[in-house]
Amino acid sequence: MTVTNLGAKIMSLWVPDRNGVVADVVLGYDTPERYRQGNPYFGATIGRYANRIAHASFRLRGNTYLLTANQGVHTLHGGPTGFHQRIWKMEAGPSQVDFFYRSTAGEEGYPGTLDVAVSYRLTDSNALEIDYRATTDAPTVINLTHHSFFNLAGEGAGSIEDHLLMLQADRFCPVDGSLIPTGELLSVEASPLDFRQPTAIGHRIEADDSQLRHARGYDHNWVLTKREGEFALAAEIWEPTSGRQMQVWTTEPGLQFYSGNFLDGMDVGKGGKHYGFRSAFCLEAQHFPDSPNQPAFPSTELLPGQEYVQKTAYVFSHD
Repeated sequence: MTVTNLGAKIMSLWVPDRNGVVADVVLGYDTPERYRQGNPYFGATIGRYANRIAHASFRLRGNTYLLTANQGVHTLHGGPTGFHQRIWKMEAGPSQVDFFYRSTAGEEGYPGTLDVAVSYRLTDSNALEIDYRATTDAPTVINLTHHSFFNLAGEGAGSIEDHLLMLQADRFCPVDGSLIPTGELLSVEASPLDFRQPTAIGHRIEADDSQLRHARGYDHNWVLTKREGEFALAAEIWEPTSGRQMQVWTTEPGLQFYSGNFLDGMDVGKGGKHYGFRSAFCLEAQHFPDSPNQPAFPSTELLPGQEYVQKTAYVFSHD
């Protein structure tokens, strides 16, 4: 693994296939400098609030907070200068790297000064473990996630529609035309969002379904079927040609699956490769989108004296 302190981003992650041949399975750029001009989310730590907040505002403890809108009238991934664009303090060891960042009160409109620590650790069992911790000096909201764009055939290897995906979820958060949750939690039963059995990403992605039309494919939060705070399996995905497999384990209640619908070939990545439509997927363990405006969703509030703790692991193997 290689990393940069810009956005605490993973630049490369090399994984063996069934024949022992290693490939870099995350999209990105050849140098840290290119990350300033390219896709801002490749490999990034996302915060202060991952995913979307409707109308770039929320109320907390009787106060209204106005954020920076960066996706139409909404806020995406903490705003244009969220954690993905900040320089983190970094401490590296032989198999672990720790990142630290202080997000001051008012940054991108969020209340409270937040102290954040994120650790990446490679294990002997071919896992990338990510631990998050944060504290605040005033009531705030927080939702952190990891945003690598994966292709298990290797970055730049083409479409991910033949990858087989299984999600440990029987409900999802439907969205409106601007990808903001409606507030409902709908069953995946008899819908193209049912991944309870291994299914090729591309098998139903062009189905006549309003949710797929809104997102040009998959870009939704699935409600994981596990106990609150339990570190449990959330997803499994296989690439048939290489035999590479990846599991996602997390303590978070939700998982955002994004099928690379807004990649358009204009991004030139490592070795001059053009990253085309649906040439990568993201599996982002998180709380639900727009939770500060959705009282029925799990709370993302953090108070002084509390500690935000999250653990997510990407576990690699092959058949």
